[in-house]
Amino acid sequence: MESLARWLRTLVTFSLAALVISASFGGAAQAQATITGTVIVDELYMRSAASRSGAILDTLRFGQRVEISGRSTVRGWGYGRSEAGAVGWIVLQYLEFPANANLSELPIVPPDAPTNPAGGAPNNAAAPASGDSGGAATPPPAAPPPPAASGANLRGFELGGQVQSLSPATVNAMRRAGMTWVKRQAKEGDGAAFAYISEAKANGFKILLSVIGNVDLVVEPSYQDVYAGFVGQLAAAGADAIEVWNEQNIDREWKRGAISPVTYTQLLAKAYNAIKASNPNTLVISGAPAPTGAEAAFGSDRVWNDDRYVQGMAAAGAGRYADCIGLHYNEGIVSPNQRSGDPRGDNYPTRYYDGQVARGLNPFGGKRGCFTELGYLSPQGYGPLPGNFAWAANVTVQQQAQWLAEAALRAAQSGRIRLMIVFNVDFTYYGGDDPQAGYAMIRPDGSCPACEALGRVMGVR
Repeated sequence: MESLARWLRTLVTFSLAALVISASFGGAAQAQATITGTVIVDELYMRSAASRSGAILDTLRFGQRVEISGRSTVRGWGYGRSEAGAVGWIVLQYLEFPANANLSELPIVPPDAPTNPAGGAPNNAAAPASGDSGGAATPPPAAPPPPAASGANLRGFELGGQVQSLSPATVNAMRRAGMTWVKRQAKEGDGAAFAYISEAKANGFKILLSVIGNVDLVVEPSYQDVYAGFVGQLAAAGADAIEVWNEQNIDREWKRGAISPVTYTQLLAKAYNAIKASNPNTLVISGAPAPTGAEAAFGSDRVWNDDRYVQGMAAAGAGRYADCIGLHYNEGIVSPNQRSGDPRGDNYPTRYYDGQVARGLNPFGGKRGCFTELGYLSPQGYGPLPGNFAWAANVTVQQQAQWLAEAALRAAQSGRIRLMIVFNVDFTYYGGDDPQAGYAMIRPDGSCPACEALGRVMGVR
């Protein structure tokens, strides 16, 4: 898959002159009196203070709603009212909000704002009515950094990383980052895939196997049966998730001249049925298309634009044969919180986190996504990047760490992302024209700033 990223960037580099893609992004949300959040964990406490030491006022369950009317200067905490009438503080990370919600527009609420338990009398002053700010509004500050909140009960979002090996240093880095999944890539028929499963389990990780196969034979029904049989065996051996193929919209991974979302969906259906028959608990992830718009420059015999390909998958019924829709995002050089401002120009939606999520998931309605590859490239500590990767020349290691943490937080809060795999944790190769190590969380000096940043989001730091 790493070589595919190189191929993809080559396409992007040479296709921009021929490609014009426009995307419309909405402006900032208007200020609202309250924003309704839905609990996305099994159990969530509302407290009397913006602190885990605050008294418990109400215990909320998955699916219950909270009307958030303000926020604290303590990062990650919101002030609001539960369905049972409790008024107090709650960790925002564990609530899902509407896509157009802008929590930074909510007023700051002072720490002595009135609170009261469900069905009880106020703990201090009278509790504000729903929609009251609970205190004098002040100009909202800049967006807070990721909250230090425990992710142990975070329902529906987990973090992992693609690895070169599960060495002690790699395992330690992943644990510091709050990762519970490891990703490895395997080829149909490769016995090493079974060893990957055992190795992951021995180290306490769930494992995602991204399984590719024979590019020339993949369009043949008989070979699709062979492939389905192999992924079924992996499921029976204990694979926690299987990604069915990878970047099948480019000729590096699919037979040239035969790229087709319909044919891919036929493969996906066979693989899904084989996997579920072997192990119903194995998560089936559709192959993530390469994020590209190079079709106009290279022709549809070599590449399909990812948005057109995904629409074809959805029309062919791929959503019925996937527990999660595979996504890739690996060419960002701005924060995932930005929807514009990329120095390369704003006419390329795959450069922005939100744009890529929308392209990949919107055709599937409410189906959730799994990032099987998300990373930020930084040459810091290595030297100049090859020409095809020069777009990332100014990305620092600190930016890489910050943006990975922001992406994880954004994914967790959105409710749209089930799993995020960081590409990558420990790759060391930087030579030639494929600087894989530039994406690595573990840097050449052995440091891992991204481990600390992600660990704060996932609640282990």
